[in-house]
Amino acid sequence: MRTDARRHHDPQVRGFASDNYAGAHPEVLAAIALANGGHQVAYGEDDYTGHLQRVMHSHFGPTAEAFPVFNGTGANVVALQALTDRWGAVICAESAHINVDEGGAPERMGGLKLLTVPTPDGKLTPELIDRQAYGWDDEHRAMPQVVSITQNTELGTVYTPDEIRAICDHAHERGMKVHLDGARIANAAASLDVPMRTFTNTVGVDVLSFGGTKNGALFGEAVVVLNPDAVRAMKHLRKLSMQLASKMRFVSVQLEALLAKDLWLRNARHANAMAQRLAEGVRAIDGVEILYPVQANAVFARLPHAVGEQLQKRFRFYFWDETAGDVRWMCSFDTREDDVDAFLQALKEEMAR
Repeated sequence: MRTDARRHHDPQVRGFASDNYAGAHPEVLAAIALANGGHQVAYGEDDYTGHLQRVMHSHFGPTAEAFPVFNGTGANVVALQALTDRWGAVICAESAHINVDEGGAPERMGGLKLLTVPTPDGKLTPELIDRQAYGWDDEHRAMPQVVSITQNTELGTVYTPDEIRAICDHAHERGMKVHLDGARIANAAASLDVPMRTFTNTVGVDVLSFGGTKNGALFGEAVVVLNPDAVRAMKHLRKLSMQLASKMRFVSVQLEALLAKDLWLRNARHANAMAQRLAEGVRAIDGVEILYPVQANAVFARLPHAVGEQLQKRFRFYFWDETAGDVRWMCSFDTREDDVDAFLQALKEEMAR
């Protein structure tokens, strides 16, 4: 088959900026090709989306229903809209992706209020939730209706199943629902070495934003409704939010490729292992401090700002806090041991200058 496309990058170059920088896993690309050809009904009535529902049942139980969407922000906005009234608010960590990295989409597009809470490690607790869980009858205040947590968190930490159960019980006792942003849910499950259901529907999570892109998909996530009684009008909200794919089979088949067997877990375990290798090497370098427990595929560290700037000329990564010199290093399903070792050597060299 002829193509006039040209490669514009070096496929051997890898950095530590984001797991979004990685390409698609070859098994996912093969699945997309498998789904191609012929005609399938559009807008989710295709055979691949139908089979995805059965795959999701194997992970989250027979009442789970998946609504594939284009991206993580779309998944979060659709999910939170389905859980709230027009006057509703969402309690989340100050560091939550929905608060920091979604351009105001939950508030501007979803029409809801975020009530944020500062946390030491990115994790909410019942006590922290109560800082914002009040004023349900006060018409001057947005009504807290949802608690949103991220697993694993934006700081690379992982909730235990018992911690999430405590949050769900606390929220439900107060008439609130629980949303879990699972952009990196596979990494959390690999870290805990438990099935994903163990810290989602089993402990009371109502709706899940399931992430595929950071775990080897080309594009595509899903809103997974775990408690059908908690939501309303999901399919209408997905369309209204511009997240309804016409050729949905190409989103669904990617999630099927990840979830039907163990590709999702293999990818996550590898990314986590590379982060552990990186963290072990960093701990041996004087003058570099690891800031949070390394529990998934992220390493947060503090180093001299000038060193960080010089290191960025050799490897891509982001400053998390420019003033303090805090950086974030992410590992991906395709990060190699050689990549980690080369980065550590570069870090040693810059620290020694």
